[in-house]
Amino acid sequence: MKNAIISTVLMVFVLALFSGCATMPQTWPDYERNAENKMVVIQEKIGDGLKTGALSPDQSQMFLATLKGIRTDYASLRDKSVYRDEWDRLHGRLDALGEEINRALSRPARIEETRNGDRIVALQRKIDDGKISRRLPSTEGREFQSRLDSVRRDYLRMTEGGRSITYEESADISRRLDSLETELNRFR
Repeated sequence: MKNAIISTVLMVFVLALFSGCATMPQTWPDYERNAENKMVVIQEKIGDGLKTGALSPDQSQMFLATLKGIRTDYASLRDKSVYRDEWDRLHGRLDALGEEINRALSRPARIEETRNGDRIVALQRKIDDGKISRRLPSTEGREFQSRLDSVRRDYLRMTEGGRSITYEESADISRRLDSLETELNRFR
C-alpha cells in the first residue's frame, strides 16, 4: 500500500515538473541551431538564384529584406528564456520564406523591375531601420512587417511567371504601399 501511495505521489510530482517546464520560459538551443541552419540555406538559395538569373535583383532584395527582419527577431530570442511558441513562430516565418523562394526559383526570371517592387524594398528598409533604431515600437513594427509581407506576397503572385500586372492590380498595390508608407512616416 505504501509503495502505491509513494508511486502515485512520485508520478504526480514528475507530471507537475514536466508540465511546468513546457509552460515556463526557457532557452531552446535546438530551435536556435535549426533557425541558424534555415537562415544559411535561405541565404544560399537567394545568392544562387541571383547568380543563375532565376531571381531578379528586385526579388532577391525583397527576400533578403524579409530575411533581415527575421534575423532581427532571431537575435532578440537567441540565448534568452522565452516560450517555445515564439521559436515556433520564427520557424514558421523561415519556412514560409523558404517556400516562397522555392516557388520563385521554379518560375522563369522576370527581367523588368517595377516601381512597386522598388517601393517594397525601400519600405522594408524603413521598417528594418525603425526597428534597429527603436523609433518603431515592436507592436507597430510587427504590424507594418505583416502588412508589407502581405503586399509582397500579392505582388509576387501577380507577377508570377513573368506576366505583366494589370493597371488595376498595380494601382491596388500602389495604394496599399502609399497607406503603409504614410503610417510608417509617423515614426520618423
